[in-house]
Amino acid sequence: MDLDYGKCWGTSKDSWKTTLLLAYQSLGVVYGDLSISPLYVYKSTFADDIHHSETNEEIFGVLSFVFWTLTLVPLFKYVFIVLRADDNGEGGTFALYSLICRHAKVSLLPNRQVADEALSTYKFERPPEPKNNSSRVKLVLDKHKSLHTALLILVLLGTCMVIGDGLLTPAISVFSAVSGLELSMSKDQHQYAVIPITCFILVCLFALQHFGTHRVGFCFAPVVLTWLICISALGLYNIIHWNPHVYQALSPYYMLRFLKKTRKGGWMSLGGILLCITGSEAMFADLGHFSYTAIQMAFTFLVYPALILAYMGQAAYLSKHHHTIHDIDFYVSVPESVRWPVLAIAILASVVGSQAIISGTFSIINQSQSLGCFPRVKVVHTSDKIHGQIYIPEINWMLMILCIAVTVGFRDTKHMGNASGLAVMAVMLVTTCLTSLVIILCWQKPPIVAFIFLLFFGSIELLYFSASLVKFREGAWLPILLALFLVSIMFIWHYATIKKYEYDLQNKVSLEWLLALGPSLGIARVPGIGIVFSDLTSGIPANFSRFVTNLPAFHRLLVFVCIKSVPVPFVPPDERYLVGRVGPAAHRSYRCIVRYGYRDVHQDVDSFESELISRLADFIRYDWDKEHGITDICNEDDGYRSGASSSECRLAVIGTVAISGGPPFETEETVQPASVSVGFPTVDSVTDIVEMEPLDVVERRVRFAIDTDSEADPRSEMDAQQREELHDLQAAQLAGTAFILGNSHVKAKQGSSLLKRLAINFGYNFLRRNCRGPDVVLKVPPASLLEVGMVYVL
Repeated sequence: MDLDYGKCWGTSKDSWKTTLLLAYQSLGVVYGDLSISPLYVYKSTFADDIHHSETNEEIFGVLSFVFWTLTLVPLFKYVFIVLRADDNGEGGTFALYSLICRHAKVSLLPNRQVADEALSTYKFERPPEPKNNSSRVKLVLDKHKSLHTALLILVLLGTCMVIGDGLLTPAISVFSAVSGLELSMSKDQHQYAVIPITCFILVCLFALQHFGTHRVGFCFAPVVLTWLICISALGLYNIIHWNPHVYQALSPYYMLRFLKKTRKGGWMSLGGILLCITGSEAMFADLGHFSYTAIQMAFTFLVYPALILAYMGQAAYLSKHHHTIHDIDFYVSVPESVRWPVLAIAILASVVGSQAIISGTFSIINQSQSLGCFPRVKVVHTSDKIHGQIYIPEINWMLMILCIAVTVGFRDTKHMGNASGLAVMAVMLVTTCLTSLVIILCWQKPPIVAFIFLLFFGSIELLYFSASLVKFREGAWLPILLALFLVSIMFIWHYATIKKYEYDLQNKVSLEWLLALGPSLGIARVPGIGIVFSDLTSGIPANFSRFVTNLPAFHRLLVFVCIKSVPVPFVPPDERYLVGRVGPAAHRSYRCIVRYGYRDVHQDVDSFESELISRLADFIRYDWDKEHGITDICNEDDGYRSGASSSECRLAVIGTVAISGGPPFETEETVQPASVSVGFPTVDSVTDIVEMEPLDVVERRVRFAIDTDSEADPRSEMDAQQREELHDLQAAQLAGTAFILGNSHVKAKQGSSLLKRLAINFGYNFLRRNCRGPDVVLKVPPASLLEVGMVYVL
């Protein structure tokens, strides 16, 4: 869930008080799913594979497995190792992939620029060392394109399993909590009551998503804290009252006795035991909303002891009540006098745990969409104050329908647990593999260290994964089927997106073609601003040339806009816009590259339009003031060797820069911290001169009150040209803005394989027709939209 508490506090003198408060708030966001696992672990474990005996070897063996699994995976792996592999404080699958992409050339994202490395968030863990084993691994990854694709598929697989977990966790959590009603009903009654009540709660849960979790998030932490205290107290009561010597089962010796006695049945029962660590991935995924210390403190000193006490208490009770093991594993160990309050708290806690994974699903789909790996969907930002609070209507209702279908179809904890367990272990295996690469590439540790990490934790997770996989026909088929379906969709979308970019790159037109357009060719320029969207960071896109061919006119002020994603979680607003000229100043054509991180909130079209014009105005002043101070550096081997103007080879970061000279328009000023960027050549044909002045920095909101009567300074001619250009910008803004987008149809070229033709002609075009268009995602008003039909032959 995306509650950005950690970023709201900043630096505090009383850091420990802040950390404790963050640790408390993390309970409701991070640990909801993990804390409710005692509801269903024992019941899933003892479903069919093993049977409880008078010797208690089975129950003590299961308790020993639960204890060591909780200790090794959430505590040792996540808290002490994986949480340190953060990307500027962010965690999750895409954070690991982003780190790897920045340290090795494995990214398949189009329109990359070396200038992106000037971003303040594009930092390296350590300076690269040219001659070591880490660099050899990097060279292997850089060299083989097939490894890039394999890494992307691995990331997509982990993403799909997270989505599958978002489908299964609400079902099993709420169903297990509501199943406590069985104690007060006959078998016939609860058979017809538990399923409808569970479905009703799930419908309410998904129906409330559009309000945003920030409206009810304040009560999440108290609910989970109350639940943890409740299960701790119950655990202590059962230990003292039924079996004070149950602590002896924590010895690994009982695991060996358990496996020796149960053999294949014991191995298959591991599919239920692994449910004790469901939700562990949330500690890493939600790292950016809190802090490493807060999450570490909350788990180590509260969540972990509470869970251990809860499992020990259940084991102590069951060791004296052998006949109840196949009935209710949790509620039967609750004293009858407090059973109803515990049931109410359990239902609330299951809703909190479900809410966290649903919000996490929205977040990871938004990240996938940002990196071009998911079809376009509508993203609604439900909070103006808390960053990252999003709601995706299509995904929400699809999850609700599938969640209810799972509840009605499976009808028991066993099948739901098998499905959920496989999804959880698949995500953990992906995290282990990616973390191993981070250890080598980012931390620059010897490969043997990464191998030991991979071997130790990977073998544990593979053991549990195999136990889940063997139950394919008993529920484990669902996450596999869902993952194959989603991976296919995501890979087809990503593949077609890359191929479309390559087609645009090959079919872009030269700058000379644009500059040659004029009255002599029957081309008119009409008042207003024309914003041409393209994925290209250089050159004139083919959709604009097609537009001019069919309608021989274009706007007096032309802006080629590229909205691109970079492999960082956030791009600071001051570093987001790269602005430059396309051709000479008199042509009034500009290029603007807008960079977003995978967790950034994209602007709507109204704020984007006003922000773009403000950045253009700042660039015009900056460019005239620096006219003689910028050195143009063009690569002779780039795409413009046919004779490009140097203006096409100059881009500048336009953020909160302070520019000398009198103001040509009124501004409202807010002092901001200064920032500095350095210059890099691009890898896509354009050289970016990235400059930001370390001066008094102000944020400008343009009102366009141009003073035409001000006295000229010694550079009166340049000032006059500057004012004229700003006046043209103001006049164009008043005349209106048109958004020019390509409406593409894609088909596979002749001679393509059958698989490619199916993927492109049917798969991608079906998704394109039935998902949101770029105009809907950008929220372009229909009256301002100009669509250009394009046929891509890939």
